[in-house]
Parts: sequence; C-alpha cells; structure tokens
Amino acid sequence: MPTAHFGVMYLPFGRAWPEIRDAACGFEAMGFDSFWIPDHVYAPSDPRQPTLEAWSLLSGLAAVTERIQLGTLVTPAGLRNPSLLGKVIASVDQISGGRIIPGFGSGWSEREFSAFGMPFHSGIQRLEQMRETVQFLQRFWRDPSATYEGDYVRVAGAVCEPKPLRPLPVLIAGGGEKVSLRIVAEEAAIWNNSSGDHEHLERKLRVLRQHCEAVGREFSEILVSQQCLVALAEDAAGLERLVDETRRQVGSSVDIARHDLALTGTPARLRDQIQRHLDLRCSMFILDFFGTAPQEQAAGFAERVLPHFR
Repeated sequence: MPTAHFGVMYLPFGRAWPEIRDAACGFEAMGFDSFWIPDHVYAPSDPRQPTLEAWSLLSGLAAVTERIQLGTLVTPAGLRNPSLLGKVIASVDQISGGRIIPGFGSGWSEREFSAFGMPFHSGIQRLEQMRETVQFLQRFWRDPSATYEGDYVRVAGAVCEPKPLRPLPVLIAGGGEKVSLRIVAEEAAIWNNSSGDHEHLERKLRVLRQHCEAVGREFSEILVSQQCLVALAEDAAGLERLVDETRRQVGSSVDIARHDLALTGTPARLRDQIQRHLDLRCSMFILDFFGTAPQEQAAGFAERVLPHFR
C-alpha cells in the first residue's frame, strides 16, 4: 500500500504573520506532513485585503518550523521573472533545510498580472509558459548555468547558487486532459487534482496514464495528489451543519458532500474514503478544513483518522 501523505491548505488572506505562523506550527505539532498556501499577490475577493507575498511568507515559515514540508498551491508560472523566481525558491529551500515543494499552475487572475507589470497571455499560451518555466527551472536548479530560448522564457547563462538542497519535487496542478495532463506527464514529480475536479479523479488518472505512455514515462514516477474539502462529523446532522457552514463560506458552487469520493462524514467513513484513493494510487491529500472552526476539524482528523495510515 502506498504511504499516505497528509497536507493542510491554509488561506492567508486578511491574516497577519503571527496568526499564520502559529497555524503552521500547530499543524506541524498535530503531525501533518505539509503546509500549503495559495500564491496570490492580491486576495481574490478584494485587492485591498492585506495579503502577505507567498514566497516571503514561506521563507518565514521555513525558519520557524522544523519538519513539515512547505509548498504553494500554486504559483502562477508567468507572474514573476523566471530566473528570480527560481533563485527565491532555491533560497527558501536552503532556509527550510530541504522541505520545499514548489507548485505551479498557469494562473487565472488577469488583474494580478497587469498590476505587477506581467503580460497575461491566452489560456493555451499560459500553459506553454508554465511548461517552459518548469523546464528552465529544472536546469537552473541542477546545472552550473542555465540557458533557455523559448517563446516565453528566454534566459542566457543564469547561475543559481546555492542550489536547492535536494532535487525539488515540482508539483503541477491542472486537470485539462489534452494539454495540462500532458505537461504533467512530461515535467512533474507530483500532479495535483483540484477539489473542483475531485469526482473526476478516476477518469483523469486514466488520461494521465495514457499521456505517460505516449511520452515514454512510467506512470508510477508521478505522485498523485488530491485537494480535498473535508468535513469531519459524528453523525448525519453534524455533517449537514458543516456543509451549511461551508456553503456560506465558499458558495453554492462547491458542495463538499455531493460526490462519491468526498472526505465527509464520520472518522470511519473518512478512513474508508482515503483507502479508496490509495487503491486508485492517489496517496497525497491536501486538505481544506471548512466550517467555523477549521483547526478543531484538523485536530479531530489528526487524532482519529491520521494515525490509521501511519
């Protein structure tokens, strides 16, 4: 049976450094394996809402945590100069002692790109930009110097010293079956399926396997990750209360109890659902704990679900 990895997704918008620091240290103490933040320079709902820059925040967390891995879900590939981004990530990995998982996506918030002086290309162009960025960064982190001549990434002789402390396990998020999953097959160490695509996980894994066969890569080389909306409850009534709270938080478009693979219900049901994912060869879980007391939810999960998979 593959080893299960349990991470926590944490939204930093409107939160000050002490609160975020304490949350990360708390999740580490609970026994979670990783701590993830989104990479937005603006809060999606309001650019005036205070939001710490993601890699600066991870640098601080790298210095105050000891064991837990740290990552972005996800960094838009075209939002920063690629050489500078690679240098920042390598530096944060050094500070962490080799605990960084860099997550990449194509980005979607045009407002963020334009406000920070970066071009916002079409959807297919942003995917190609992500491919080029990841290809360049792999060279930049590995080779004495890196040169790349692409349509979107053009770098001549860039040097990264010190390098990351380990070959960084690049995570790529995205469920597009023609292009995104092809890029995953070519470039990623980890593929993350979004919570919005959770119910389609089994089909997307079949597609990813086909892409791996087409590019000559072993499917088993890719770690499969699933972002999950989680609601832990003692009974059906308690679950309904949590679902109602979640709908108020994230809107009616996300219903955490609507599909067969959802991690909702009693501890016993969550354990069974996690085993179903493991049987599909999905062994990394990035958990969104919703409701009015997400850290209480996380503590319950750590006490009553997590030990079953250790």
